[in-house]
Amino acid sequence: MKRFIRKILKEDRLERYMNKIAEVMKNDYPIFSNMELYGFYDQLPEFIIPVVFNKIFGQIVNVEVGYHFNRKVRSVKNENNNLIYYEDGDGEWYRNEYDKNGNKIYYETSKGHWNKREYDENGNIIYYENGEGYWEKYEYDENGNRIYYEDSSGEIRDRR
Repeated sequence: MKRFIRKILKEDRLERYMNKIAEVMKNDYPIFSNMELYGFYDQLPEFIIPVVFNKIFGQIVNVEVGYHFNRKVRSVKNENNNLIYYEDGDGEWYRNEYDKNGNKIYYETSKGHWNKREYDENGNIIYYENGEGYWEKYEYDENGNRIYYEDSSGEIRDRR
């Protein structure tokens, strides 16, 4: 019985430790580089790292490591194989967010660029905006044909 209790206490400490790491790392980009810098890769068993990334991204993810032009690159994909985070060996990164239908709704880079999109119930894009202040609006008919377009530069195409 004592062994069982010790095991539970040890698992509880590990769970709390993983939660703390995830809380610290959640918005601390570049995530992979900072995980190494803070020593988390050295402190955690290899089988625990994916669990920590699941907690960081708030979903079940797959972490992939590879090389591109002799530079280490790391990526994180969700269950639908959508790329949600990418980081190269120089610490450059970008991240994506997706809605429940797999539509990309947000994109952000380490250089400060971002854009967001909104979709209707049929998966048609109805709004786009980027970090430079540019935006676009769309409307569709019941057959999915675009009938209205407007952008921040003043262009309007109306076929309603």
